[in-house]
Amino acid sequence: MQGLIHADPGAMLGTMQDWPLTCNKVLDHAATHHKDREIVSRTVEGEIVRQTYAQTRGRVKQLCNRLTDWGLKKGERAATLAWNTARHLEVWYGLTGVGAVYHTVNPRLFPDQIAWIINHAEDRVLFVDLTFVPLVEKIWDRLTTIEQVVILTDKAHMPQTSLDAIAYEDWIADCSADFDWVRVDENDAAGMCYTSGTTGDPKGVVYSHRSNVLHALVASLPDMMGLSARDRILPVVPFFHANGWALTYSALLNGSSLVLPGAQMDGASIHQLLVDEKVTFSAAVPTIWQMLIQHMQKNDLNLPDLTRVVIGGAACPRSMTQAFRDDYGVEVMHAWGMTEMSPLGTICSLKPEYGACDGEEWLDIKQKAGHAPFTVEMKIVDDEETELPWDGVTFGRLKVRGPAVAQGYFKLEDSFIDDEGWFDTGDVATIDEYGYMQITDRSKDVIKSGGEWISSIDLENLAVGHPDVAEAAVIGVAHPKWDERPLLIVIEAEGVELDKQALLDWMDGKIAKWWMPDEVVVVDEIPHTATGKIQKLALRKQFKDFKLSS
Repeated sequence: MQGLIHADPGAMLGTMQDWPLTCNKVLDHAATHHKDREIVSRTVEGEIVRQTYAQTRGRVKQLCNRLTDWGLKKGERAATLAWNTARHLEVWYGLTGVGAVYHTVNPRLFPDQIAWIINHAEDRVLFVDLTFVPLVEKIWDRLTTIEQVVILTDKAHMPQTSLDAIAYEDWIADCSADFDWVRVDENDAAGMCYTSGTTGDPKGVVYSHRSNVLHALVASLPDMMGLSARDRILPVVPFFHANGWALTYSALLNGSSLVLPGAQMDGASIHQLLVDEKVTFSAAVPTIWQMLIQHMQKNDLNLPDLTRVVIGGAACPRSMTQAFRDDYGVEVMHAWGMTEMSPLGTICSLKPEYGACDGEEWLDIKQKAGHAPFTVEMKIVDDEETELPWDGVTFGRLKVRGPAVAQGYFKLEDSFIDDEGWFDTGDVATIDEYGYMQITDRSKDVIKSGGEWISSIDLENLAVGHPDVAEAAVIGVAHPKWDERPLLIVIEAEGVELDKQALLDWMDGKIAKWWMPDEVVVVDEIPHTATGKIQKLALRKQFKDFKLSS
């Protein structure tokens, strides 16, 4: 008797269900399994409001009905200029709920850049906080695609404005809280964020539903952020910084309570929320933590509930890491990532190999950018693309790949990944034998100030436009508060004596105020390479001990 032969032995095996990883499932999980967990939000108007995840889903569905009635279609974009509040979070999930794409715009960019970004994204709706209404009024005549402005407030707090705008609460008030999420593929676009870390026009990074969900799951792992339903999370890092470092999703899928700071980012306001709301976990750039520590030291305060903080966007000072541990019992986890990585790349939690470290050795490890989670692959290469050893000493160009790493920019046809899927981060780094990565330099001379990026080349190009400047170079110099600030180094045009303040006054208004160089230094010569490029490394060495007066 001849036996049955199957051409594909695997056909006899069961397979898993096709369950798309979409953002609406994150909110559904939070509203179903953690329905009474709360979102505590300091509104831009100043009051503290509270709502549960179940209530939040209802409000999100009200917004979905309004967006559908208004005519926002699947795949279309809507922009937000907003702080971290419950309303901003509702907009975030409401847009993905109708299959549209949330586009978080960084309000700290120069107005011309903001207008260009919104037009380039072709945003149809603009959700804006009260703080930024004057900014939108200023650029309104340049916004060619916006058809509806929604101010994230209620009727009682609507400002007098030249904009044809409506209050958010009025816009959704009469809408039903019953809505079936628009069906999307997990690989469809869910969100956008433009990076300004390079020269030229900002570039748009598009996040998929799948990449967002995977990234949030990975960020929650024990050796990453280690989140749980027992945590109360304060994301000080803005939502417009690449998905709020995953916390807009990670908090909900873990059932953690969310505490949102609104527009008040000073040390006293942050401390009040940390203590009053019994926050256990928070994330921000070093500048925020420096203001917090100074406030606590001045007023002899403590942090009874906070257990750990993630610090990224710029290097965390050793003194800050030590102060958090020794004075307040808080673990600092240094983190590194990029807009193009959704953004998490590494977090510096301690593996068993470093578990016994203490003192200066412990601080040495904690200064590293950390190790990568599952889904983030890393390597370092030389200029010939030869992969370099993980010995903690050899440095090379850092490359990454993974399911939450972008493969190209919005509306740009060329992919920026190589044939094997590797993305060149533009950073130079070492990796040790246990996988701990450390950034040693940046291949592009971008200055990081308070977690924000400043292009040295854009500043140089502006400065040389002044008739009294023959040549200009900009480098970042150490600053006690902002990590780095730009120093403008110039050669005077022949036959003139440069008025430094007049140069800065001339630059004012042509760039964002926080981009303005702190000081100007006049030199006789700027070093160049054999090919005519400015030797930034030589300048950094020359001015490494330069003390800013401000």
